[in-house]
Amino acid sequence: MAPSLYELPPNASVGIDGDTHVFPVNRVFCVGRNYAEHAAEMGNTVDRKAPFYFTKSPQSVIHGHPKIKYPTGTQNYHHEVEFVVFIGKTGHNITADAAMDHVFGYACGLDMTRRDLQAIAKEKRRPWDLAKDVEQSAVIGTITSKGNFGDIGPQKIELSVNDKPVQSAYLLDMIHSVPDIICDLSKYYTLKAGDVIMTGTPAGVGPVVIGDKMDARIEGLSNLVVTVEA
Repeated sequence: MAPSLYELPPNASVGIDGDTHVFPVNRVFCVGRNYAEHAAEMGNTVDRKAPFYFTKSPQSVIHGHPKIKYPTGTQNYHHEVEFVVFIGKTGHNITADAAMDHVFGYACGLDMTRRDLQAIAKEKRRPWDLAKDVEQSAVIGTITSKGNFGDIGPQKIELSVNDKPVQSAYLLDMIHSVPDIICDLSKYYTLKAGDVIMTGTPAGVGPVVIGDKMDARIEGLSNLVVTVEA
């Protein structure tokens, strides 16, 4: 018997600071290797000519200060703190100068990764879907509007696990800036309101286990506290 429409999962959405409305998620684009030190710790070289992308489905998005489940199929589940950008206006072939006109706001995020499965995929030259597109793996905090955040660059991005600092950098350390990412990505996709861009993680990624508490912080944004459960 076919499932009822009422049994289908609701569309993903993210809360907005100071607003009763929510931001409905359309697509999730992720930028890989956007911090030089993280690329180095993973044994990769950096391509400074253009960003590198992968995607997560909207079903991977979970919002707020949640408890996330440790996924099956992995014994090495990694944290990756990220600066998340939300697109608020449709555009194609957007210029870097006009890119910020398409931004709605920003949030703290976590790109959780089955690192062991990613290593296997790399070795076999296969896509990263099993490693990256995982339920509850795009963990996103409350959105701050663009106008309330200011210019991107000097803000610190950091993550602690069980109150121990593990990741720390500045947004200006990103190899590809937010305008450059939007400009490049819009060459291949018509970006639409509801699209989400996770802009990459700094060095210091590592495994979490059941019971761990992650605290992600970016200056000027609401922090994101996440607990891993069985």
